Amino acid sequence: MANTKNPLSDAKNQRSATQLVHGGTQRSQHGETSEALYLNSGFVYESSAAAEARFMGEDEGHIYSRFSNPSYDMFQDRMCLIEGAEAARATATGMAAVTTAVMSQVRAGDHVVASRALFGGCRFVVEDYMPRWGVESTLVDGRDPENFAKAMKPNTKVIFIETPTNPTLELVDIAAVADIAHANGAVLIVDNVFATPIYQKPLALGADLVTYSATKHIDGQGRCMGGIILGSKELIEADVHTIIRQTGPTISPFNAWVMLKGLETLEIRVDKMTRSAAALADFLADHPKIDKVFYPHHKSHPQYELGMRQMSAGSTMLALEVKGNGANEARNNEENAFKLADGLGIIKISNNLGDAKSIITHPATTTHQRFSEEVQLEAGITRKLLRLSVGLEDEQDLIEDFAYALDQI
Repeated sequence: MANTKNPLSDAKNQRSATQLVHGGTQRSQHGETSEALYLNSGFVYESSAAAEARFMGEDEGHIYSRFSNPSYDMFQDRMCLIEGAEAARATATGMAAVTTAVMSQVRAGDHVVASRALFGGCRFVVEDYMPRWGVESTLVDGRDPENFAKAMKPNTKVIFIETPTNPTLELVDIAAVADIAHANGAVLIVDNVFATPIYQKPLALGADLVTYSATKHIDGQGRCMGGIILGSKELIEADVHTIIRQTGPTISPFNAWVMLKGLETLEIRVDKMTRSAAALADFLADHPKIDKVFYPHHKSHPQYELGMRQMSAGSTMLALEVKGNGANEARNNEENAFKLADGLGIIKISNNLGDAKSIITHPATTTHQRFSEEVQLEAGITRKLLRLSVGLEDEQDLIEDFAYALDQI
């Protein structure tokens, strides 16, 4: 019998858990098991003619690590496999990914529509930064797709959304908004950080570009900064690549290698964290000192049906509102939220998320503090709101940690 190649040798035929371990791997002549780290800035050529061919794009290969490197290739290729994307480009941070994705699709005189519930840095890009370069913006309540349709103009080139949103975990109907964008000749960009590529597939739902802060779940251990943009070859290899090449918001080879190694455990980490997050949502929703819990797969979420349809699991993030006290409720909202966070023994106060360690923060005074109270309330950010990123600790320990802290209020 003739020898045939095992189909599973091709990462495209593997399931996601296997792709996260093996996808995109390039081995050197040494045949290393763990992916090599290509910690170098430049590359050499066999001849001047070879250098010319490389720069002309006639010969595949690397020129300079400002925009391409074997460590980037492996990280990008592995992410493409699990995201279902044709191409990707890694960046130095998540905000570099968002900024590059948006800037790559607009020119002076264009218009961007975005959901108003955004991470502070993302809202700055849309609301403050783009208008400096002649790109106007409109922010809408993203919970109703019709609001995007009403905001579209003849010069609208981009719709930008987060879903679930940071920090209130509002949801945006990706498929419905994609239809609106495409009917108006615009591109839909989705920040998919909270859902992770494990639980939500924006490209399959009609999005054109997807961004991640790889600093979060992809690294997952609070070590390195990074970001990535994924989409079609047409979009990624044209304007996205050009901006990265010419302006340099580039990930370092070392950080790309760390992200690559983080992907190997992404699915098992996120699965454990999600199960604990769901258990905590159940516990907190029934606690008399908690006003509300926001978790996409909890039945109390006002967009529960969309969450169940759009996300295969609720993911690792939740938000909660702490009750105030009687006549002084308004004044005590923030005080009680602080007491709860300060009373936790395992869960740490930090503004990061997606970490192996559980982390809690008070968005009104940290991640979204630069916004006016009016803007905060418009986005659902009250003084009693806390955002929780659930880590890898024992589920019962986390529940008992909250039980103790709540007793201190």
